[in-house]
Amino acid sequence: MLQHHQAEIDHGTPARQSTETVSLTIDGYPVAVPRGTSLMRAAVEAGIQVPKLCATDSLEPFGSCRLCLVEIEGRRGYPASCTTPAEPGMVVRTQTPKLQQLRQGVMELYISDHPLDCLTCAANGDCELQDMAGVTGLRAVRYGVAGEEVGGVCGAHHTKAKKDESNPYFTYDPGKCIVCNRCVRACEETQGTFALTISGRGFDSRVSAGQDQPFMDSECVSCGACVQACPTATLQEKTVIQIGQAEHSVITTCAYCGVGCGFKAEMKGNTVVRMVPWKDGKANEGHSCVKGRFAWGYATHKDRITHPMVRDKITDPWRQVSWAEAIDFAATRFKAVQARYGKDSVGGITSSRCTNEEVYLVQKLVRAAFSTNNVDTCARVCHSPTGYGMGQTFGTSAGTQTFRSVEEADVIMVIGANPTDAHPVFASRMKKRLRKGAQLIVVDPRRIDLVSSPHVQAQHHLALKPGTNVAVITAMAHVVVTEGLVNEAYVRERCDLPSFNDWREFVSRPENSPEAFEAETGVPAEEVRRAARLFASGPNSAIYYGLGVTEHAQGSTMVIGICNLAMACGMVGREGVGVNPLRGQNNVQGSCDMGSFPHELPGYRHISDTTVRSQFEAAWGVQISPEPGLRIPNMFEAALSGSFKGLYCVGEDIVQSDPNTQHVAAALSAMECIVVQDIFLNETAKYAHVLLPGSSFLEKDGTFTNAERRISRVRQVMPPLSGVGDWQATMMLSTALGYEMHYGHPEDIMREIAALTPSFAGVTYEKIDRFGSLQWPCNENTDEAGTSLMHVGHFVRGKGRFFNTQYVASDEKVNARYPLLLTTGRILSQYNVGAQTRRTANNLWHDEDQLELHAHDAEERGIREGDWVGIASRAGQTVMRAVISDRMQPGVVYTTFHFPESGANVITTDSSDWATNCPEYKVTAVQVTKVMQPSDWQKQYADFNRQQLEFLAKAQAPRAAKEAVGK
Repeated sequence: MLQHHQAEIDHGTPARQSTETVSLTIDGYPVAVPRGTSLMRAAVEAGIQVPKLCATDSLEPFGSCRLCLVEIEGRRGYPASCTTPAEPGMVVRTQTPKLQQLRQGVMELYISDHPLDCLTCAANGDCELQDMAGVTGLRAVRYGVAGEEVGGVCGAHHTKAKKDESNPYFTYDPGKCIVCNRCVRACEETQGTFALTISGRGFDSRVSAGQDQPFMDSECVSCGACVQACPTATLQEKTVIQIGQAEHSVITTCAYCGVGCGFKAEMKGNTVVRMVPWKDGKANEGHSCVKGRFAWGYATHKDRITHPMVRDKITDPWRQVSWAEAIDFAATRFKAVQARYGKDSVGGITSSRCTNEEVYLVQKLVRAAFSTNNVDTCARVCHSPTGYGMGQTFGTSAGTQTFRSVEEADVIMVIGANPTDAHPVFASRMKKRLRKGAQLIVVDPRRIDLVSSPHVQAQHHLALKPGTNVAVITAMAHVVVTEGLVNEAYVRERCDLPSFNDWREFVSRPENSPEAFEAETGVPAEEVRRAARLFASGPNSAIYYGLGVTEHAQGSTMVIGICNLAMACGMVGREGVGVNPLRGQNNVQGSCDMGSFPHELPGYRHISDTTVRSQFEAAWGVQISPEPGLRIPNMFEAALSGSFKGLYCVGEDIVQSDPNTQHVAAALSAMECIVVQDIFLNETAKYAHVLLPGSSFLEKDGTFTNAERRISRVRQVMPPLSGVGDWQATMMLSTALGYEMHYGHPEDIMREIAALTPSFAGVTYEKIDRFGSLQWPCNENTDEAGTSLMHVGHFVRGKGRFFNTQYVASDEKVNARYPLLLTTGRILSQYNVGAQTRRTANNLWHDEDQLELHAHDAEERGIREGDWVGIASRAGQTVMRAVISDRMQPGVVYTTFHFPESGANVITTDSSDWATNCPEYKVTAVQVTKVMQPSDWQKQYADFNRQQLEFLAKAQAPRAAKEAVGK
């Protein structure tokens, strides 16, 4: 049996960092450890395991279980080894007859209040209480056990306490609780939610969620930290109860957000029993969120597409065909389109959900088999301004720090991001640092959880109006420059002085002051000044930002403004500082790295560079066009004008995720060959002519690259349900198009990537296995494990360059017809367009997109909580339920975009960033009114959706009938 609980505690309480060492003797063995190390940890260093129940190396010492008692020569009593620090000259004994007697007595008390159901308990073989009973040699209990009589007396117990089955993913059985406090401490120390407590006193003490509430009614966020910490079956995954203990595990990487958490997929054959956060995962260090920990059931959901399908027109029913027929159908269509309309009439879209290797192959197919540069990626609609802005100022387009770096920050500025919902594992690390004294600045139109919660309070919340980011960041820079807060020495040494002097003069102008911008931004000038002073004073100030920065018409300008401010204050190039984009999807960074943009080859090298292009031409055996291809918005425009007719779309749902849904749908309807490769019939697939089954992350081999440039392995834990992996499907299509690809395994693809991409030159699967992960740049000029901290000593481009950030108001302006501003975001339980999470129990928390609005705006419109409201913009209209929220400021409304039927992107416009075409999702002028029925668009969607699902059902009917007969 796997011993994940035991593995968790084998290292004992971690040593506290110290340069001074102390020497002592434990059980006759000499030991030298850093000062401050606990005796338990010191014993581990000597190869000695001390019995324990409440101790775990992921939590601070607690000393409650009384099993880890030791004897110290010359001292009275039996102190707990987990809370007693090692001192010079100590002589410690961990195994004596007296200690054995004491430990057995403690274990008797535990067992007397514990059910004797080891044979039927779900934790059998994975229970620390059971293990410690064996370690202490307990063979009999002198007290009434679980209601049994001893000497005619029935001992008191809690075995009939009612189970809490409310959470869809785990159970809570108080009858098995030993009140070790590990779950409570994990909720506080690791997660930072403080949802659990110990209620009652003495013998009546028990773990309680909230105010003695069911878990689902409490503040619990279902991160799983409590389940992971529990040493018994008190908190237990329901999948373990249903399936039993796993028999092997595979280390892989989560396929949700850009944190890139490492997990152990615990398996029974090809069946996943549970996903356990990997303690050696550099991004998460054993923590997780509700999505990565529990929401993986979509991988085997009944909606999975497992057979290829084709049809001549989107109004035709689907036909289920073989892989060979589907690939031939697609290739024949693409060839016909190019023969009729020219080679540039087709293109491809890569996905940030796919591996680096898969993304690389798709862009290679487009350039080598289609002979065009018409390739783009979903990163276009989220972080393309990051690539442009950071590339211009710093010389590279990626985050500067590791996630761990936040632990050294004194001031943290969060701009346009909601980490507790979108990047919860990193948020837990950040909150831990804030609880230890770091100060927080939040720049966001909405009052996110970080602004004000029981345990974290922002010193400054700059609640700006949507679309005024550049004005706020420029005003902060004005304060830094005019109040003498520039780090002059840093700028002289590290930055381009002519650009700095020009920038200094620009931001010093009175029209760039906080007072000048106050009416435009809605942020009091004095609040801007205080926040700027706090950031500049540090001494270590770090910036973390999200899509609330990039998804604007001035997204690239804002990224540049952030970089300007960080350089001027000397906040780049060491631990605890930096500019850190929080990537939205699991492989946003990787999809950009792999050359998914129409103007760049892998490694962010421009397609017009003859030297770079010749390297790829020699390796690929083809000529590559030096002209940049079409971006996604340009593809749509070309389709509507009649010159773009074919699209290969892998793992991306552009109908739901891109702005102005009706515009996107019209463009797709005008095409003659759309090939969608995905795990479900998504919204885009409803416009496709070929549907190729995709693979979930559990079926993949390859790598993901997270927001810290960390390259981690994705390992296959079960074979692809369709029999063909995504990389193999792309190879098959390329071959059918006339360009053969020859790879035996994704590792072969990575070798080619490394050979052609300087920042990946040192990347190998062997090194990833050896180090756990690598961080690019990883080549002969870096450590073997790559580069954890960027721009040390100098910027990648040499001298950091400043650019003026002239504020330009968004074209999306409120008026009498559209008096409110809509902004969008995510919620904890759901992910992106919801294709994965909607097919899990996460829907129990959030099963529809809703519109949040301020009470003042609701009252003006006669809207009450739960009413249907119509949201109309210049692009379209839709209907959602209203939520009246004090998170919103008057004049601003907010929604998520996880459910296709809500039509959130029906109302977003096609306004976009000036430099990258990243859509301006965060600023849409709307009107909100109370309505009684769905919008016309939603009725049309329901009809079209019903038709497409019927087509799919008919196509799959023969397979379903055959499977039924087989069963």
